[in-house]
Amino acid sequence: MDRAQTAGAEAGNPDNPGNPGNPGNPDKAPRTERGRRTLRKLLDAAAVEFGERGFHDASISGITRRAGTALGSFYTYFDSKEEIFQALVRYMSEQLRDHVTPIVQAAPDEIAAERIGLESFLGFVREHREIYRIIDEAEFVDYASYRRHYETTVERIRQRLASGAARGEIRADAGEVAAWAIAGMNVFLGMRYGLWDADADIEAVARTANDLLANGLAKRD
Repeated sequence: MDRAQTAGAEAGNPDNPGNPGNPGNPDKAPRTERGRRTLRKLLDAAAVEFGERGFHDASISGITRRAGTALGSFYTYFDSKEEIFQALVRYMSEQLRDHVTPIVQAAPDEIAAERIGLESFLGFVREHREIYRIIDEAEFVDYASYRRHYETTVERIRQRLASGAARGEIRADAGEVAAWAIAGMNVFLGMRYGLWDADADIEAVARTANDLLANGLAKRD
């Protein structure tokens, strides 16, 4: 599988880019572009509401007020606050995927892809700072969504590693453990340099982390 095919596999739904469907309740998926725009408004507003207030203090009326929609519009697509929260976790995971995948696709090799992917992720975190609070709360609000977010993220990394190994760009035994290790590194770098230090040079951070992936910690002569 070449780099373009790998990226296509990671994209999840390449035939329908930018369409959130209804990640919470497929039976309530919008059938028109207007409906899809309304759904996106609700999900974007929910990201701000949950990100600022947390799950327990957030409200449906707060979401619809931020979205500029009628309360009835909410119930067109969701049955509860829990349901839109579940949908939001998936929606934000898909936004992150769609942000990173095309950039990773353009990388010349697997080592470069991990550097570019991390740099892109750090930039995404700075633009969507609420993602950490929402994903962290998902562990207690909807554990299945929380676990799915990380498992699907790691699976995309594992696929990249497998493809890079098949092309002879990295060691052949870089598998699931390596994918989880890379994901863990990225999560904490995102916390440190995406959330806590917005002035850090994310390109330099990504280069340093990438050197660790490429060369390890062994002392160099």
